[in-house]
Formats: sequence, structure tokens, C-alpha cells
Amino acid sequence: MKIGIVCYPTFGGSGVVATELGKALAKEGHLVHFITYSQPTRLDFFNENLFYHEVDIRSYPLFEYAPYELALASKMVDVVRHENLELLHVHYAIPHASAAYMAKQILLTHGIKIPVVTTLHGTDITLVGKDPSYAPVVTFSINQSDGISAVSKDLKEDTYRHFNITKDIDVIPNFIDLNRFKKQKKDHFKTAICPEGEKLIVHTSNFRKVKRVDDVIRIFYHIRQQMPVKLLMVGDGPERPRIEKLCREMGTCQDVRFLGKLEAVEEVLSVADLFIMPSEKESFGLAALEAMACEVPVISSNAGGLPELNIHGVTGFACAVGDIDDMTEKALFILDDANLDTFKHNALERAKEFDVQNVLPLYEEMYRRVFEDVTGQVAAV
Repeated sequence: MKIGIVCYPTFGGSGVVATELGKALAKEGHLVHFITYSQPTRLDFFNENLFYHEVDIRSYPLFEYAPYELALASKMVDVVRHENLELLHVHYAIPHASAAYMAKQILLTHGIKIPVVTTLHGTDITLVGKDPSYAPVVTFSINQSDGISAVSKDLKEDTYRHFNITKDIDVIPNFIDLNRFKKQKKDHFKTAICPEGEKLIVHTSNFRKVKRVDDVIRIFYHIRQQMPVKLLMVGDGPERPRIEKLCREMGTCQDVRFLGKLEAVEEVLSVADLFIMPSEKESFGLAALEAMACEVPVISSNAGGLPELNIHGVTGFACAVGDIDDMTEKALFILDDANLDTFKHNALERAKEFDVQNVLPLYEEMYRRVFEDVTGQVAAV
């Protein structure tokens, strides 16, 4: 099929999933056209079936803010018409689903029926979408989509709970490329970070309040009182200055390193012993899945879709949000040499269930169904 993918081109989960999905589809022979305002961070062009179309956002004195939604809809129309796309797949409801609806109506005037699939990723529903300023448009746009998917059962239930959605929502989980995310032999790196054989803990996020990054530091502080341990903080965001200050106040700076944004995060995960994700809300927990694929057990909160991924007592533990004492206790249990190898093995086995080769057919089947429903033609999937 000729598929257009619309996403945010950032390090965020929705952009990463959309990009990796497009790359996987291209490997299967589909022609995939990315439509967004800059090249997605994980997009490479080592496949002849991948294409990128930049949305031209022009600023005029009349507008305080450039009307991105209009520019995006116009670009969708242009690409569908001139590249003969057969389906649009938009990731993150705001503003992509509404822009796709507008593009779809414009294309009808040209005699073109273009199916639209919308994938809900999390904060587009649980945070931004519920804002009264956006809720009516979000509800309408989702209902006008020809196919809807959510990355977890919890997100699906949240969507039905907060919006008057009249259509079925398929649950298609996030996925992992096990050829990339796997434990690599990086003993020299582990020795450099942990020269005395300390256990290594890792946290990755965009350092927003919802990630509760200060909980990571407090959990680490308590673990450090019981055993030799180091902490690597991967990512960046608005909370980072406050978290760095907290490290100084707690006297842990010599054992904590802030690495900023990393493209090859799998290299860091390859030497980790434990991953901590104490988020207040996570619709899926892609960063935790990436850790598990690198044989790293997880201490997470039990928020959102995390318990669907991180099996309590098997791949790690899912604790109540903000329960630092329980997370510390469970982390110490995992890090005990008598238990660590078992948890690492279980984490990898669980991650294998989310291999892209297992999830990709779910999207292809959805594309086939939606294409045939809208066009009345047989899809070449």
C-alpha cells in the first residue's frame, strides 16, 4: 500500500512509534510517506520505500501563531493527490485527526476517497484532549476517523470514559525492534561507570512533572544507603534543573550522571541492572519496553497501561504512584544477586511478545479492513 504517516517528529513516544512503524512497513514493501514539519528523529532513508514531505509553515503579521493545522491539511491533500496515497495514518489526535478530517473532505471534492486511521497515544486523550478548549474537536475528529487504535487497554477505557466516542477502538500495543534493542557487550562502559562493581540504575524520560523524576532520585537515595549503586539519567526537559538541585541537596551527585538526550539509548540500557519509571501517568511505557528488551527489569508505578506491560513480580514490580518506600524495597529485592538474573530473563521474554513482527500484522489488518470499507476495493496488503 501507499501510506501517509502524520506524527510529531520528536523524541516523544508517539513520534518514535510512528517512525518505527513506518520503517517496518517500508521493509515489508509498503511505500511510506511521512508528513510533518521536520524530519522525525529516528527516520533514516536506507530504504527506497521511505519518503518525507515537510509541512511549510509560513508566518504572517496577521497571525500571532502560525496556523499549523491548516498547513498540515493542505500538505496532506497535496501528497495524497500527487503520490496517489491509499491511506492516511495519523498519530496523536491533536491536531492531526482534525487536520486529516479537513484533508479528507477536500479530497472528496477531487473525487478521492482517502481512509483515515487515528492512533491515540496518551496525553492527546488523558491531558490535552480533555481541555474544554479542545474536547469537542477531539471527539468529533476521532469519531470521523475510519479506524481508531489505542496503545493500551487502559487508554481505550480512558477514551470511552472521557469522550463520547461512538466507534470501536482497537488495542494495538507499542512494539520493539529486537534487532536494535538488545543487550550489547559494553563491559568497558559498565566498568567506567561502575569501577567498583556497583549496580547500575537507569531512568529515561522527557523530564516533565508527570514523570515524577524526583521520585527516581529519592528511590535511588534509599537504595544507595543499602548497597553500592550508580544512577544514569537519560533525557532532558523542564524538570531537569530542579532534579539536579535535588541531587545536590541529597548529596548523591557523585553517583548520578545526567546524560541528556541520547539517540543510542540501547547502549546505556545494555549495561543497566534496573530501570525505574515512577510516572503519574503512562498510557503504555515505551521506555520500559526498550529497557526490558535489553534484559533490564523494571520498577514502575501501576499507573495507566504500565501493569499491562510490566508484570508484577515477574518482569519487575508495579507499585502505587508515589510509594517510594515500596519501590525501594522492591528494587533492593530485584538487585539482590540471588534474584537479578531471573528478573532479567523474564524481562526479555516479555519484551519478545512486543516484537515489531508480532505487532505489524495488526496494523496491516486494520489498514486492509478500513481501506476496503471506505473504497469498496480490495487492499494490496
